[in-house]
Amino acid sequence: LGSTCIYPKEAPQPMSEDSLLTSPLEYTNEPYAIAKIAGIKMCESYNRQYNTNFIACMPTNLYWPKDNFNLTSSHVLPAMIRNFHEAKINWNNEVILWWDGTPMREFLYVDDMAEACLYLMKNIDSKIEKWKCKIKNQDWLDFHGIFINIWTWKDITIKELAGIVKKIVWFKWNIVWDRNKPNWTPRKLQDVSKMEKLWWKYKVELEDWVKKTYDWYLNNK
Repeated sequence: LGSTCIYPKEAPQPMSEDSLLTSPLEYTNEPYAIAKIAGIKMCESYNRQYNTNFIACMPTNLYWPKDNFNLTSSHVLPAMIRNFHEAKINWNNEVILWWDGTPMREFLYVDDMAEACLYLMKNIDSKIEKWKCKIKNQDWLDFHGIFINIWTWKDITIKELAGIVKKIVWFKWNIVWDRNKPNWTPRKLQDVSKMEKLWWKYKVELEDWVKKTYDWYLNNK
């Protein structure tokens, strides 16, 4: 499993697998991205040299119940859930979020990601240069390389995500955007044409899994 940070900071949107190593990475993610890219190239080399069957998947932002809700180390969704919830129970009249909310991100529920991985393992043979596919009577798909994006084709702004969390948590007051904080990469939408050709599609919609995650948090916080 890799990460969207493997792609260059200025990669064309949506980011296809062909964008890998075409221009510089986002600097703050560079060490992590290089480690992930090394893993992809290791899998590729093993397949070529030893006829193994490794597939590398590049997921989007994943969220689920039992996520990390620590405000100093969590990702955007659990941090928002905790911030909005604590503001509500403490009767605070505002929640402070970073910059202006314009960066766009895509999100996937973890069960969909697990299903996608199983789907690929059952249906794809990556030991050859063109992947052999058992799906919908397709004998061959022109998939050069051994890694594949797993996304939803849908992205939203951080401001829109904040609106969804605010509604689900029932926080009724204001959101304040702190422009002294960084804004990160403007957009990270991946091209999932490969997965579309393989006839796989996610099942859990964004608001549904935000609610599932918040329900779990309420019962376990």
